[in-house]
Amino acid sequence: MAFNETNYWLTTVCMPAGTPGELPSKADVAIIGAGFTGLSAARVLAKRGANVAVLESNTIGWGASSRNGGMVLTGLKLDPRTLVKRYGMAAARQMYADSLASIDLVEKIVREESIECDFARCGHLEVACKQSHFDSYARSAEFIAKEFKHEVRIIPRGDLSNEIGSSIYFGGLIDETSAGLNPARYVAGLASASMLAGATVHENTRAMKIARVANGELHISTSRGHLIARDVLIATSGYTSSVTSGLQRRVIPIGSFIVATERLSDPLCRELGPRNRMIYDSKYYLHYYRLTPDSRMLFGGRAAFFPETKSTVEKSAQILRRDMVEVFPQLKNTAIEFAWGGTLDFCFDTMPHAGEIDGTHYALGYAGHGVAMATYLGAKIAEKIAGASNEIPFSGIPFPGAPLGLYNGKPWFLPFAGAYYKVLDWIS
Repeated sequence: MAFNETNYWLTTVCMPAGTPGELPSKADVAIIGAGFTGLSAARVLAKRGANVAVLESNTIGWGASSRNGGMVLTGLKLDPRTLVKRYGMAAARQMYADSLASIDLVEKIVREESIECDFARCGHLEVACKQSHFDSYARSAEFIAKEFKHEVRIIPRGDLSNEIGSSIYFGGLIDETSAGLNPARYVAGLASASMLAGATVHENTRAMKIARVANGELHISTSRGHLIARDVLIATSGYTSSVTSGLQRRVIPIGSFIVATERLSDPLCRELGPRNRMIYDSKYYLHYYRLTPDSRMLFGGRAAFFPETKSTVEKSAQILRRDMVEVFPQLKNTAIEFAWGGTLDFCFDTMPHAGEIDGTHYALGYAGHGVAMATYLGAKIAEKIAGASNEIPFSGIPFPGAPLGLYNGKPWFLPFAGAYYKVLDWIS
């Protein structure tokens, strides 16, 4: 199978260049990571008059922010009942409300900054891989409506053809609030808006050490020199390194892989996705897929748990093509043109987290919901740093590390986790 080992989204955009010249010696706020979290925070802080320097070890949007499926989803990785059981009703309601507010914020930024990223409130569709999964949808929809005052809709198996051109599922659950976009164009727009507001973005600038100096400021050693800042925000998600070892030990980098087909005919697109939903299935070892604005099928999943390498991309592309044809036999003879991988950030409790650790601010742990939640938490932390708000969602909940401390940031256990999730899919 011949394909380009290239991120399709990056072929649709010309990324803005970072700020030219030398690294500044001082900044009010240094942000490590030029993805959704870091650039959202930089935009807010710069608009409030702060001197902001964003340090990016590669290029703007290089990580998961340009490599994902472009799904702007409601909810969190944990289901609503689990949220209530773990954190209580009041906290769970606020968490769910934050997930809805995060989508509104993305839409607001896209509108205010005139970002051409194909943002559309197309809704998402979760499809049931087993009858038992579909049976749980009705209970979930009732619970969300009653406790969270948010409406989702059940689609019986007999009506599913109006939503998806596949006959393998047992029904679906639709949330019209969710959206889709082109993530590379969105992160490019965030970068441009941040720099227009006055922030500087320094590409190919790897943070190597952060230390507190005598006057309370933070000294950041980088591959391009040194920087002193009053505040530091760690916005590295699945690429969090030993520079912030306290965070690295609490974040699991998990690979996620995507293939994109050749362009499809309009009639075939209408057959596969009549309403152009963002779609994912009910498995633990899930698949997610959608049509792109230029009529390709984009099909992704956890084909390999380890982060992206040439070998994991090649292996995953073969697995994903096989799985795509199982879902859509209509694509049996359709060529795969692009295949790529990225690294997601999962915490041990599969929850997002934000707050302060070792004298630095942080936000991460989006678990596949990062387009909206990273934008939201980046903005919220920026408001706190600027003194405009003390409210940081997900900052007051426990932030666990690995049981018995058996994790130093290198995810040796991922093959076992993958096998475990496959077993859960078999018995659930």
